[in-house]
Amino acid sequence: MQETDSRPPNDLPHGESPMERVTRVLTMQPFSMLVGAKVGHVERGRAELIVGNRPDLTQNNGYIHGGVIGYLADNASGCAASTMLPEGAASLVTSEYKLNLVRPAIGRRAIARGEVVKAGRRQCVVETRVWCETEAGEEKLVAIALATLAYIYPEDRG
Repeated sequence: MQETDSRPPNDLPHGESPMERVTRVLTMQPFSMLVGAKVGHVERGRAELIVGNRPDLTQNNGYIHGGVIGYLADNASGCAASTMLPEGAASLVTSEYKLNLVRPAIGRRAIARGEVVKAGRRQCVVETRVWCETEAGEEKLVAIALATLAYIYPEDRG
């Protein structure tokens, strides 16, 4: 027998839209507020996060720090995975991610775009690309990540 999901196609458990869930979760994270992360475009299976470049987020050469790029890759992956939250799941956590930094993060802001590759009942695999936007508005790829996120169910918290 095939399971059916009676929710509207864009609603998550508790009736949240993907944008509502991502915005709520992001604003509950003190570190996200510290780096000034903003939610961009969100839809089922995809999420975009943005961090503006500022002096306190750079390394000694003036590039956006690799830790900020890693944060963006991890959190955009988590946000994309959260838009696919299975019925009964309460939340999720990153179980692993690999990050390839492909060029220095130079620009006025960094933009991470996560896209679900495969979502299951227990875990979700997401590919995220991080771009830096130049002063001229051109986007340059600075990092690529592949992440696995584990869904958490109430019975897992025991």
